Amino acid sequence: MIARPSRWGHSVAGQVFALQAVIVLLLIAAATVALVIQARYDSERDARHRSLAAAEAFAHSPGLASELGTEDPTIRLQPLAEAARRGSGVDFIAVMTTEGVRYTDSRPELIGRRATGDLSRAVAGEAFIETFRGAPSDAVRAVVPVRNAEGAVIGLVGTGIEVENVSQVVEGQLPLLFAAAAGALLLGTGGAALVSRRLRRQTRGLGAAEMSRINEHHEAVLHAVREGVVIIGADHRLVLANDEARRLLGLPSEAEGRHVVDLGLDPRTAELLASGRVVTDHVHLAGDRLLAVNVRPTKEYRGMPTGSVVTLRDSTELAALSGRAEVARGRLQLLYDAGVRIGTTLDVVRTAEELSEVAVPRFADFVTVELLEPVLHGDEPSLVTGIYTEMRRAAISGIRTDSPLQPVGDIIRFVVPTAPMAAALDAGHAVLAADLNAAMGWRAQDAQGTRVALDYGLHSLISVPLRARGVVLGMANFWRADTPEAFDEEDRSFAAELGARAAVSIDNARRFTREHAMAVTLQRSLLPRVLPAQNAVTVAYRYLPAKAGVGGDWFDVIPLPGGRVALVVGDVVGHGVHAAATMGRLRTAVHNFSTLDLPPDELLGHLDELINRIDQNETGIAGLGGAGGEGPDEEASDGVAESAGVTGATCLYAVYDPVSGRCLMASAGHPGPALIPPDGDVEFPELPAGLPLGVGGMPFEAAEFTLPEGSRLVLFTDGLVEDRNRDFDTGLHLLGETLARPGRSPEQACADVLATMLYPVPSDDIALLIADTRRLEAERIAEWEVPGDPSAVSRVRNAGAAQLAAWGLEHISFTTELILSELITNAIRYGSAPVRVRLLRDRSLICEVSDGSSTSPHLRYAATTDEGGRGLFLVAQYADRWGTRYTERGKVIWAELPLTGGPEPQEAEPLDLDALEDLAW
Repeated sequence: MIARPSRWGHSVAGQVFALQAVIVLLLIAAATVALVIQARYDSERDARHRSLAAAEAFAHSPGLASELGTEDPTIRLQPLAEAARRGSGVDFIAVMTTEGVRYTDSRPELIGRRATGDLSRAVAGEAFIETFRGAPSDAVRAVVPVRNAEGAVIGLVGTGIEVENVSQVVEGQLPLLFAAAAGALLLGTGGAALVSRRLRRQTRGLGAAEMSRINEHHEAVLHAVREGVVIIGADHRLVLANDEARRLLGLPSEAEGRHVVDLGLDPRTAELLASGRVVTDHVHLAGDRLLAVNVRPTKEYRGMPTGSVVTLRDSTELAALSGRAEVARGRLQLLYDAGVRIGTTLDVVRTAEELSEVAVPRFADFVTVELLEPVLHGDEPSLVTGIYTEMRRAAISGIRTDSPLQPVGDIIRFVVPTAPMAAALDAGHAVLAADLNAAMGWRAQDAQGTRVALDYGLHSLISVPLRARGVVLGMANFWRADTPEAFDEEDRSFAAELGARAAVSIDNARRFTREHAMAVTLQRSLLPRVLPAQNAVTVAYRYLPAKAGVGGDWFDVIPLPGGRVALVVGDVVGHGVHAAATMGRLRTAVHNFSTLDLPPDELLGHLDELINRIDQNETGIAGLGGAGGEGPDEEASDGVAESAGVTGATCLYAVYDPVSGRCLMASAGHPGPALIPPDGDVEFPELPAGLPLGVGGMPFEAAEFTLPEGSRLVLFTDGLVEDRNRDFDTGLHLLGETLARPGRSPEQACADVLATMLYPVPSDDIALLIADTRRLEAERIAEWEVPGDPSAVSRVRNAGAAQLAAWGLEHISFTTELILSELITNAIRYGSAPVRVRLLRDRSLICEVSDGSSTSPHLRYAATTDEGGRGLFLVAQYADRWGTRYTERGKVIWAELPLTGGPEPQEAEPLDLDALEDLAW
């Protein structure tokens, strides 16, 4: 305790205090001297300005020039000068002649005496300021000339402040300056004392020599110890790292102060250093080293956030056990990577390629994979065990591209039973050929090829049969060339495990390929192969199944009576055979409902009801079991049989009439079409929103458009515009830009759309239907209004015959007149006004008779005693097709006749068409 005060003077804290005190004292002294000099300078500058201002003001005062011209200027000017002196605060104001004789002065005894000093500049007309030294006193003096009206100098005005008074002003400020200096000295000394006290507490009163010695010891221990030490701050930045830590982690030279993630470490090491969690002897792989890591948080200091201290110990060069553990860990990592990378796609060849890629170069220098021909096509391989004599190479990977091995696509034959490949297939497990120079069976299989391989450097081989579910799918061969170590038994076991995992993925891909091919075949068989002949639209279409599985997209073109055509596109939710089968059912249902000639909204309503009924029947909601309680529901509930209903579907149904140009369409949750008028502007018309099929409960609503001739309709499924990497709106915008290119046929437009929109691997089916609309020319249409009088039948019949003659269709005139007579007669007799007749010359002759009644005729056999009932029978016999469609205000009965006429029923005698008018339905 006694030695502490004397020691404090030699400590770092004491030395710092003394240095700070001297610096503060010097700074304050310098500041005080500077302030005194500045104050003196400012006072003198102020005196000069005040003297000049007073002289200028008095010299230019009104009447001064006239007073100088009087006999005794002193009488008037002396009082004025004194008053001006007191007002301006100067010590004297003297009015003088040009020779310097005073008229006025603050000292009366000086009046009449000549002023000393050089006044020539003022006499010359220049005002000046000077520090005057001499009698009667030293002063800061300003002299200003006085001019008369003509500008001539007639006198001088001198003002000034005595130097003694200027010094008194500065001396009056000195006490304040010294007081401020003393206060600053006290504050500076007190601050230095506080800093020294804090420094003394932190340095524990040690002197510079002692601290230098401690630092030398710290540096020696820190950098010489064979254990890495790393200090991480609370902000995850590196504070300190010794030489061993830099070596183990490979830290750059300027590592301190950088964030741990910016040090170039592998992500797992950076995460461990930044986590701050407590770790004890954790074995961590950093690059190619195994490190034993310990992490402890630093002690909290005054509430500040704490960092962590990390110690690292190199465990790489421990016993051989550590080396084997590293190899085992690498093999486990490779197996893990194989599980992640093999089987990413359900493609047989790609899966084989992934197997060959994952093992190079970490396990083998070259890898080849051969597969049986049925496996490549997705077929079931033979279950017969035995030696397989040939396979096709499906994949090859290596550290170089100039391998001596046969390329992909070649047939690989195994003709020598003792060769490693044939032996592995025969035994059903992996076979090791550690030294290929000694593998005589392999060399005998192809003497020339094996010699090239040996010269290339191939020296070790493992052949692994690829087996799944007890069936051989192919084989994998692992080769070493540049790696000097030969394969051993542990490598053989690892290769067998790798091959077993890959075989499962290949078998899954094979089974998917088979199912995909079946689904594609089913899908294409259910889609239209040839579109029906019709004149309303020119159509082109495309259908592309998804690579991941066939879906339920479909399209259709259905001719309707009256030269109209229905355009259909739909999408069934899901993929696979079930979706394809559901699509076929829906397409058949649409065909059946279209024969009823229903409006689009009603057709979708019937289709929605059908799907609901299918779902109920297949899921067992309707038709519960009988009294015995044994039925489909119980079987499904026990898990024995389970049937999936329609999971959901969308549909867009449009009907185009080439006579009027009207297009009526309705949507059941399906994207609307693109409409391109002849001017080329692409539109996506808004359709009334409808729920998808199978949801039920809401009616559908149709929208009607009048299309100019030459318009283009584009119907598509959402797979064309939407993908996992592109949203619907973006795809729709891109489709609009593609369709806007003019001057292309529908076939060219389909090709361009797919080239622009299609991803390399579509994730969903794509159906595209492009239709260019046409109008039926006016000269191919004939219409008549029919009065309610039966006698009008013959007039309309004759007009129809005349129109047929104008069209050059006289050869079918008789049949047409017969059909018109029957249809018009019954419309007048059983229908209601208005009755109209229309003939359309399209691909066939279409006869239409409309009336305001909704009563539908039915074909039946007439008894021999019936007076009527044979008219519709005759229509059915002479027409190719006939039917009824309902309109908003009645019905239309139509019949189609071929333009070529065709064979007509042979009659014994010509029929009396007028007599036929008496026949009933």
